[in-house]
Amino acid sequence: MLRWALIFLIVALVAGALSLGAVAGTAAWIAKVLFIVFIVLFLVSLVAGRRPPVV
Repeated sequence: MLRWALIFLIVALVAGALSLGAVAGTAAWIAKVLFIVFIVLFLVSLVAGRRPPVV
């Protein structure tokens, strides 16, 4: 998931450099959303990993 966020970030940077505003904005928004989802899933896995196993 983090890989996809980085890919969309790179696409946004390239599109921004080429003055493609709509493409850059959309790619940056997708990168932000994917990064937030990645952070949430990471925090959930940290919390779930610290609990003792259910018997």
